[in-house]
Amino acid sequence: MSDDRVSITITDGIADVRMTRADKRNALDGAMFQALAAAGERLKTEPGVRVVVLSGEGSSFCAGLDFATMSALAGGGERSADNPGIMQQSGITHLGQQVCWVWQELPVPVIAAVHGHAIGGGIQVALGADIRIVHPDTQLSVREVHWGLVPDMTGTLMLSQLVRADVAKELVLTARMFDGREAFALGIATRLSDTPYDDAMAMAREIAGRSPSAVRAGKALLNGLFNALAEQQFAAERAAIGSLIGKPNQMEAVMANFDKRPPNFVDPT
Repeated sequence: MSDDRVSITITDGIADVRMTRADKRNALDGAMFQALAAAGERLKTEPGVRVVVLSGEGSSFCAGLDFATMSALAGGGERSADNPGIMQQSGITHLGQQVCWVWQELPVPVIAAVHGHAIGGGIQVALGADIRIVHPDTQLSVREVHWGLVPDMTGTLMLSQLVRADVAKELVLTARMFDGREAFALGIATRLSDTPYDDAMAMAREIAGRSPSAVRAGKALLNGLFNALAEQQFAAERAAIGSLIGKPNQMEAVMANFDKRPPNFVDPT
């Protein structure tokens, strides 16, 4: 599979999945949402796949939602088929959540090779993987509050499984940037590497050499523990984002950023 957003190459049981919008730092637009979700759906039943490596071409893993998509959402844009708020067939996720959650639905392990930037939706895609190998200089951020939003791409569930409650709150509520070294110290990065893609492929080869039945059973057992509350939490994410998006404070956050001025927010009553 290859298009202008995501490519898949399968060799020796390893599915090499790459976001290919390098000129935009693999930012998420409608076509990228659709392509990532479709890639995951295909791999659920692709014969011979034992492990997946997810990466981004060019200078970054994924820089998050692109500005055009963000502007459309802030203005309550049309709910077209590639709108990230469109619910999926399962009824558990909308499209924005599915591009992260589909990697958990795969029966085989998914390793994210993360470099450059993993911001907003980008870090949430990485959190959807089972394992994250991260370059020390990667810039990461749970960025949504900066734009007057909240993480609504499964990030609240996945982040809470990796870090303490106070750390999760600090990262979400400050929306600050942090590097790969801190991500490793906090437990978000599984490993640090100066060559994350190469090391992800090496780990993939190791996993692909194990019993595929045992590997699948192991992921299923652990997911049964970690993901039991997924449906309820994802519904809560959708409710929270729906209460914010396109509202005055969220629009003010976007406009203040674009105008490079301090925002003028109104306290909730």
